[in-house]
Amino acid sequence: MADNVFKSHDIGLRAQKKILSRMATKNIAKTFIDGTTASLLDNLYKLCRMHSGNKARAEKLIKNIIKIVIKIGILHRNNQFSAEELQNAENFKRKFHNTQLSIVSFYEVDFTFDLAYLQKSIRESHAALKSIVQPHLTDKSIGRIDDVFEFFGDAVLLETAFKPNSPYHEIMGNIVADINAAMDTGDM
Repeated sequence: MADNVFKSHDIGLRAQKKILSRMATKNIAKTFIDGTTASLLDNLYKLCRMHSGNKARAEKLIKNIIKIVIKIGILHRNNQFSAEELQNAENFKRKFHNTQLSIVSFYEVDFTFDLAYLQKSIRESHAALKSIVQPHLTDKSIGRIDDVFEFFGDAVLLETAFKPNSPYHEIMGNIVADINAAMDTGDM
């Protein structure tokens, strides 16, 4: 509602974001997403829970991912992004794709892990995503994005996940398989 002018479209868009974000649970999300993405979310939950040692923290992170994706989807479906933001979205997709490829490579090829490179890639993806959604989302939603990227960009998590004989080796294998399957089908 810019300039104190009532716009039902703006109210409707805010209501959609609010309602769908409140419904954003892993089980609800599974009804709207494909099996590969559901498997990826399940495996990310397991990694988060294993790393944090906290079920509630792991659930919150996955819920934040789901809420972020839902809100971006609503914005896109309602043509809320400017031409510049759509160009930034392409930039984000490229950066995020490169991050995914790095994760796959670091897992599949022993002794190639580069913490500085992966953290830089995650930071760039984070910045690119925020440049797209910052004008459209509340500070609380931006905080969710920050929380997710900070968790997955954590040096201890990354070093543990990619070290030889990692306690996360099996779960990382599942995550990499999910990423590969999603990239094969064009979902990521």
